Amino acid sequence: MKLFEESMYRLIVETSTNLPGDVRRAVNRGRASEDAATRAGLALATIAQNIEMAEQEVSPICQDTGMPTFIVHTPVGANHIEMKKAIYAAVVRATKEGKLRPNSVDSLTGANSGDNLGPGTPVVHFEQWEQEQVDVRLILKGGGCENKNIQYSLPAELEGVGKAGRDLDGIRKCIMHAVYQAQGQGCSAGFIGVGIGGDRTSGYELAKHQLFRHVEDVNPVEDLAKLEDYVLENANKLGIGTMGFGGEVTLLGCKIGVMNRLPASFFVSVAYNCWAFRRQGVLIEPSSGEIKDWLYESGSEVQMSAETAASAAASSESAPAGREIVLQTPISEEQIRSLRVGDVVVIRGEMHTGRDALHKYLMDHDAPIDLDGAVIYHCGPVMLKDEAGWHVKAAGPTTSIREEPYQGDILKKFGIRAVIGKGGMGPKTLAALQEHGGVYLNAIGGAAQYYAECIKNVNGVDFMEFGIPEAMWHLEVDGFAAIVTMDSHGNSLHADVSKDSAAKLAMFREPVFK
Repeated sequence: MKLFEESMYRLIVETSTNLPGDVRRAVNRGRASEDAATRAGLALATIAQNIEMAEQEVSPICQDTGMPTFIVHTPVGANHIEMKKAIYAAVVRATKEGKLRPNSVDSLTGANSGDNLGPGTPVVHFEQWEQEQVDVRLILKGGGCENKNIQYSLPAELEGVGKAGRDLDGIRKCIMHAVYQAQGQGCSAGFIGVGIGGDRTSGYELAKHQLFRHVEDVNPVEDLAKLEDYVLENANKLGIGTMGFGGEVTLLGCKIGVMNRLPASFFVSVAYNCWAFRRQGVLIEPSSGEIKDWLYESGSEVQMSAETAASAAASSESAPAGREIVLQTPISEEQIRSLRVGDVVVIRGEMHTGRDALHKYLMDHDAPIDLDGAVIYHCGPVMLKDEAGWHVKAAGPTTSIREEPYQGDILKKFGIRAVIGKGGMGPKTLAALQEHGGVYLNAIGGAAQYYAECIKNVNGVDFMEFGIPEAMWHLEVDGFAAIVTMDSHGNSLHADVSKDSAAKLAMFREPVFK
């Protein structure tokens, strides 16, 4: 199989940079259901534009290329050891060339391997089957949506929907609650895979396997087909919307599988996936390792029309209901106090990335630069270096709630005026924004190419010892747009949407499936 390594590299590149056709159609259906003049409509237009940009540039759709997970079916006699070596080599090459972000981190030391290799990474599952061809499937599931996976043990008492028993209706309540608890933190509008039964490990594995199904297929189990349709229709009544901004489109797909269980255990496992639903597969000729066929329709076959593309570009450049304010860094407290939830802020000047490692460090240390009036961007970019220096290949926001234990203290300690991320933050940060004079700006999760285009120069970097995603990058930006979702007056769109969706979740308490 001399060509197998090259085939795996091609599979990685296609998965990272080009959403398959069934996913694109689901996103387009979502756009058609949303008012283009709303915050959610703006987000979906930006998403559509980002999908096209990623394909054209052959660059990651989202900067968080996740944990590469391969499922490989082989005929009897295939050499799994050599195949795994080829997959590893392809992963290293794809990382070096900026198609994957280096995401393999030592759990004890925090050190990043830099090449996506390490104990447990990437994930490769082999299964034999009685066919001659090799079937390889890959999913790139980012950490933001991975963190919103959830597992229920029935019976259970669930917020909003009450008691969930060991029956189809109890499963229904679990799934509705799973969508509610994700809010916008997993980059909604999203897709979910659900596994019923098994043990705690096999239940999650079954749920993730559902994400390899085609978005438009029909479940062969009649009860599960009905449940999938029910969830897809009613989850969108929760009002969470794209990015958690509120709106009509919260879920784009639901797939459910079932397996046997132990008498004492009844698990419902939900694997949440963001709109950047990156999965692809290939059939391999076993004698040569060459790709015979792609298992999912290419995104290139579902191109937006010129009119739709123009509409997406126009929508992403215009403000929704709020005002549009241009801010040059450093930013004053007076400028921040003038902002309100719903305003669109366009940043010019220098901003600084900061994620988990940096926030923990800054709690007990000085910053390497003056951060008074600064903007911190919760982002772990994909970066490449050549003779001219560092270049940003992908730079969308990461989920902000992880920094909740630190953010308020760091805002006040260093005089930071604005924080950019996705999914919102909690009451401690909101109180600090009000006391200190700061705002939280929600960027569009997954729109890594859209935001990379706004970055005009890499001014420098600190803390490279944390690894590329966790380093503090100093970026010169122009035209970087995000929406105020938490302001200095105690207002939080995220808290409002959460409260409203909790009230709507209660509508689904009564039994539906007998």
